[in-house]
Amino acid sequence: MTNNQVLSLLGLARRARQIETGEGTVLKAIRKGKSQLVFLASDAGAATAKELTDKCNYYHVALVRQFTASELSDAIGMTRKIISVNQAGFANKMKKIMRI
Repeated sequence: MTNNQVLSLLGLARRARQIETGEGTVLKAIRKGKSQLVFLASDAGAATAKELTDKCNYYHVALVRQFTASELSDAIGMTRKIISVNQAGFANKMKKIMRI
């Protein structure tokens, strides 16, 4: 049930234009301090996973890897493996639901 709530909030955040998608734009959002929470698909490539994990650790951004690419894509309505939530309200609610 909690996974569905998080994915629903992710879709809502997309409709509110409070997310960034794709590797380049998410990395830029992390560097600029805009990113509050990052979702990385559990089936993403090893090089991408390492780069994003290192960047999130350096900039102290929470990283979630419990969803597959198809789950994330279905939630936001576009095919993506990397998603950044930029609005603190959405990010905090998701963290609370996932107990991060």
